[in-house]
Amino acid sequence: MKLAIMQPYFFPYIGYFSLIKNTDQFILFDSVQFINHGWIERNRILKPGEGWQYISVPLIKHSRETKIKDIQINNSSDWRDRIFRQLEHYKKRAPFYDRTMEVVKEALNIQTNSIVQLNKHVLNTVCEYIGIKADIHIFSEMNLLIDKVNAPDEWALNICKKLGGVDEYWNPEGGLDFFHRYKYEREAIEIKFLKMRLTKYPQRRKEFIEGLSIIDMMMFLEPDNILERLDDYDII
Repeated sequence: MKLAIMQPYFFPYIGYFSLIKNTDQFILFDSVQFINHGWIERNRILKPGEGWQYISVPLIKHSRETKIKDIQINNSSDWRDRIFRQLEHYKKRAPFYDRTMEVVKEALNIQTNSIVQLNKHVLNTVCEYIGIKADIHIFSEMNLLIDKVNAPDEWALNICKKLGGVDEYWNPEGGLDFFHRYKYEREAIEIKFLKMRLTKYPQRRKEFIEGLSIIDMMMFLEPDNILERLDDYDII
């Protein structure tokens, strides 16, 4: 079995979806400390004119030690409508604006206070639109009693061992800095680091901005084209 594990991101970039597509099971890892200013409650889209801007989900104030699974959405304001308004400028230039807005509205059409549940719903909705067969699980709901973790790269390793039957573990290229291949090899697990090529697509402006939310790509490309680009990567 091929496995990937990532924290639950909000409308992530194409590389995240490539991991989902190219593995058999994908786990949203939510049992560690939430870090501010990451990708769990926000992501980047184009802004009118030039440059980019954040779309984000407001969160209820929490202590620094709060785990991702316990992070709550602040639903006291109409944050969904704010996101829809931030996306309106795409209508002037994006050929798939209407279709993408339908997907975004469906992705956000869940009544929950949990950022993890919201992001799982977002991922499943986008995967269905693109044509990815996704098997996504939330770690805190799996009741896996894993071995003690002594280093950052052992979370994934111990989850693989507990699940059993994992012969490939896939991770973004950023893991090269702290994953030790030998730990996985001695458990008969091949670790693969995925590096997306991030090939340009027509954003219909002077300067191409790579690595934006999948929303941006959906605005300009057909689902089949996006699906093809999910295989535009190198394994390192």
